[in-house]
Amino acid sequence: MQPAPTTIRLEPFKVACSGCNLRELCLPVGMSDEQMDRLDAIVATRRSVSRGEALFRVGGAFSSLYAVRTGFFKTCLSSEDGRDQVTGFHMAGELLGLDGIGTDRHTCDAIALEDSQVCVIGYHQLEDLSRELSDLQRHFHRIMSREIVRDHGVMLLLGSMRAEERLAAFLLNLTQRLRTRGFSASSLVLRMTREEIGSYLGLKLETVSRAFSKFQDDGLLDVKQRQIQVLNPDALQALVNGSGC
Repeated sequence: MQPAPTTIRLEPFKVACSGCNLRELCLPVGMSDEQMDRLDAIVATRRSVSRGEALFRVGGAFSSLYAVRTGFFKTCLSSEDGRDQVTGFHMAGELLGLDGIGTDRHTCDAIALEDSQVCVIGYHQLEDLSRELSDLQRHFHRIMSREIVRDHGVMLLLGSMRAEERLAAFLLNLTQRLRTRGFSASSLVLRMTREEIGSYLGLKLETVSRAFSKFQDDGLLDVKQRQIQVLNPDALQALVNGSGC
């Protein structure tokens, strides 16, 4: 039996892509006003998702993609022993829901790690519009390609890196994505727990905690619970480069 769907608040106002400060992250550069108006017409609404609530659940019917406007999400699967296996973290300007395209059913849960908002994009309307607008089609092909590359990166990370190298690669990837969004590349607040990081990286909680402590002792990071200051990004990069991956 499928779990009861989480109630997600639907905002009464219309989203306009043309006025969104994340436009350049979500959309191809150079769309005309007329093309933008047509895209605005298929962005159905905005949804608010409270911390800990699900945007969608595994097995749920797929009908839309979700562009994260504010907040942070994790995607995860439940293992046979009831634990969550984290498969990804998603921040503002990134898309959720691509997992459902192949089977018309979602293959993972998407859970808000903090109070968040998403723009809801009807997938079949997007498909129709993409056939007419080649720039839009190429853009979403690039997004899907990027997800494939990211999955391959995680496989390499889990298969060939030691614990400290995995954590260094994770932090560097996170800071690079934040920098793209105009945030500091050296000061960040982790929205996920150490346990969730460990699940994603294939490490035990104790191993993640030890790696953070070592990075602090070695002067690579300043760690105050979830507040992280990257003091020596070159040393983190050297760790990743030294993995031979």
